[in-house]
Amino acid sequence: MGTKRLLIIACSLVLAACSSDEEDIRAWMAQQEQGMRGNVKPLPEIKPFPVVAYDAENQVPPFAASRLEPEAKASRGGPDLNRRREPLESYPLESLQLVGVLRQGGNVHAIVRADKSLYQVRLGNYLGQDYGVVTEIGDAELTLRELVEDVNGDWVERTSKLQLQEREAKQ
Repeated sequence: MGTKRLLIIACSLVLAACSSDEEDIRAWMAQQEQGMRGNVKPLPEIKPFPVVAYDAENQVPPFAASRLEPEAKASRGGPDLNRRREPLESYPLESLQLVGVLRQGGNVHAIVRADKSLYQVRLGNYLGQDYGVVTEIGDAELTLRELVEDVNGDWVERTSKLQLQEREAKQ
């Protein structure tokens, strides 16, 4: 039982020592607190702004479609949208294949495959989805002049070619 008493006495001495340290800290904090003052700047004075009347009856609404869409400008050199479209204009140029060229007298025809159908094409015919018109038919290629709309809405010409597709002999 002696050890229990000794342990209780030691714990009470430790607690007593802690309480004296705590009193020292509280006294120091009270001393430091006396010299402190809050330093909050006052809010700036709010300046009144003049009232302005807004008359929007005669103006275009800010989210009207006419205001959001770019202005349609008269583009020069664009395709003729009123002409009758030809069957090969519904296919992308990459899906068309030049399979042969026929010459009869002064007439030259190219044979073009679209899907599983064959079409005769001559100078001036249209093919591809970019308003491509046939400008030249050679022995191994067909040359087109296409009209493509650029990012500014202007029509730009580009030249494309269809090369003759040779079939490999089946063995």
